[in-house]
Amino acid sequence: MSNRFILNETSYFGAGAIRNIVTEVQQRGFRKALIVTDKVLVKFKVVKKVTALLQQADLDYEIFDEVLPNPTMNVINAGLAKFKASGADYMISIGGGSPQDTAKAIGIITNNPDFADIRSLEGTAPTKKSAVPTIAIPTTAGTAAEVTINYVITDEENKRKFVCVDPHSIPVVAIIDSDMMASMPPALKAATGVDALTHAIEGFTTLAAWELSDMFHLKAIEIIARSLRASVKGEQQGTEDMALGQYVAGMGFSNVGLGLVHGMAHPLSAFYGTPHGVANAVLLPHIMAYNADFTGEKFRAIAKAMGVQNAECLSIEEARMAAVEAVKSLNRDVGIPVTLREVGVKEEDIPKLAKAAFADVCTGGNPRPTSVEDIERLYRAIY
Repeated sequence: MSNRFILNETSYFGAGAIRNIVTEVQQRGFRKALIVTDKVLVKFKVVKKVTALLQQADLDYEIFDEVLPNPTMNVINAGLAKFKASGADYMISIGGGSPQDTAKAIGIITNNPDFADIRSLEGTAPTKKSAVPTIAIPTTAGTAAEVTINYVITDEENKRKFVCVDPHSIPVVAIIDSDMMASMPPALKAATGVDALTHAIEGFTTLAAWELSDMFHLKAIEIIARSLRASVKGEQQGTEDMALGQYVAGMGFSNVGLGLVHGMAHPLSAFYGTPHGVANAVLLPHIMAYNADFTGEKFRAIAKAMGVQNAECLSIEEARMAAVEAVKSLNRDVGIPVTLREVGVKEEDIPKLAKAAFADVCTGGNPRPTSVEDIERLYRAIY
């Protein structure tokens, strides 16, 4: 058996890193950008930090700002039309997971028109060509979409989110600049931060995990556990560390997959528009407890990475409980809701949610075998 690992071609890190965008564009000979983003980031002049640099260098661009949270097929089709009409030859995606995933879908379909039926991208679609070159600039410290080969699309008509896994979709350049994340409100920092922690913990315990991916995930858990509280409080160092931590988690899980937390979170966004990070954060400690007996010594390593004192001296049962409690404590400290009721879940929908979660591509990586009935019981226990 062999293990594949795919990462960005080029990434920049640190406050002010977006200044490198001009050099990258010029060296690559790109002519015109389509900037893929949303109206909020335009309104609060986050996008202007990039466009000002492009203007100073006399680099051409147009803006597509129709992206919605949990991007839909309609949004992607509108972006495809905009890209074609603009005459652009590359994209700059600015935002959280939604603009990043929208740009990935636009880029893949543009260069692989056989997949114009967006639903055909679900799973591991056999595309032949790399996506339109994209420079990805995240504005949240959570999804790590700038370094992953995955993207998620919402099928509004059928009330479902589906995951696409395609090495051709990875951005050619990622710019992880904490200054671009400075305008995040505390609640968004909290939700996207626990989303990143979920990526690290699920990536560490997923069935396909191995030593190289474990290295990334353990370091990400350590960085996020020490930094998220400070980031939510608005401390610069915490924000900068979270920008790195979420990226490190992305380097790992992109290559090995996730688990039941994501499998159960995706239907919540599809049914109710629940922000993805919030859905993951509410579910994470409960699914960790559900999986604990199927994770060997890994929860001891998680507890240690999260700062639990003398984790190596605890019994395995105590270590597993300590890891779960460390996540619950972090959730409490950053203001994550405790129950699914608080994020709008309707009890009568739980059977449908359970079926959708069982069918989700992420669920297959869960360390504990599960069933629709198990998932329904979990939803009800967290409700």
